[in-house]
Amino acid sequence: MADSSDSVSIDIETISLGGKEHLIETRQGAISVAVYGDQDKPALITYPDLALNYMSCFQGLFFCPEACSLLLHNFCIYHISPPGHELGAATSTPHDPLLSADDLADQIVEVLNFFRLDAVMCMGVTAGAYILTLFAMKYRQRVLGLILVSPLCKAPSWTEWLYNKVLLNLVYYYGMCGVVKELLLKRYFSKEVRGCSQVPESDIVLACRRLLDERQSLNVWRFLEAMNERPDITEGLRMLQCRSLIFVGDSSPFHSEAVHMTSKLDRRYSALVEVQSCGSIVTEEQPHAMLIPLEYFLMGYGMYRPPKCSVSPRSPLSPLCISPELLSPESMGLKLKPIKTRMS
Repeated sequence: MADSSDSVSIDIETISLGGKEHLIETRQGAISVAVYGDQDKPALITYPDLALNYMSCFQGLFFCPEACSLLLHNFCIYHISPPGHELGAATSTPHDPLLSADDLADQIVEVLNFFRLDAVMCMGVTAGAYILTLFAMKYRQRVLGLILVSPLCKAPSWTEWLYNKVLLNLVYYYGMCGVVKELLLKRYFSKEVRGCSQVPESDIVLACRRLLDERQSLNVWRFLEAMNERPDITEGLRMLQCRSLIFVGDSSPFHSEAVHMTSKLDRRYSALVEVQSCGSIVTEEQPHAMLIPLEYFLMGYGMYRPPKCSVSPRSPLSPLCISPELLSPESMGLKLKPIKTRMS
């Protein structure tokens, strides 16, 4: 494993699919990174939303066989969890310094330095998308591209700020109680999968609810506090030097924010994919909707390489064999705008 004068890696456990989790000490505190795949390949780093980690935010996408094949064929995956959000995390103490959004972005560059990574691809969801976008603005040469799911870029509106303050008080005084979990699930998922009195919750919501039970409430409080004090980064978006692909569910409470962010990015190098009947966490609720846009996005980098093993001629991993009807918004459940990339 790579060495660094500022970071120390502690192996926690070996997990499924050949992944291994490391706890890396940075100047801003410890941060957990789970590594999957061949470390000789280009790096894709992920960052989840509030109160989630990579298991509860990205496993739907990576358990989708076609997407897993596409991503692991081209990348080594480095799943970064927000401080204190990893499996088995200890609770923070009230005396630990609060980290800002800038601090969280600075932690990422230390992770890259520890693993001796140069420029990386980034994938983040909502709060995680904000952190990775801020990281891309501060360290432009370290980012190849951004894949953002229901991202944020503006400072909280008064409505969001007050809503978050209520949530902060609930988390601080009552922990991960039933009300907190319901508010978080509304943040993540559409009404269709959350169910109602007549319709039971879907499996992904039930699984997420169980994972929320494992979160340390004070750690969640600290991450939410950082996001509720986040600065507006809209003005810096046009200065980004990488391509961006944005996904958002049309039922996401952050839909308008994602559309606003897309309008501020350089339209020559960015695209918006709106997923119908979906909430914020497209990676869990409708991961199949991400596959074809991801293929085309990666092909723009010349990263697309068909697997050596034989595949069906109808496989979505074969770009020359994509059936035209699969690209229709009706069958994909998407509103897909063309992805324009810089020609070499």
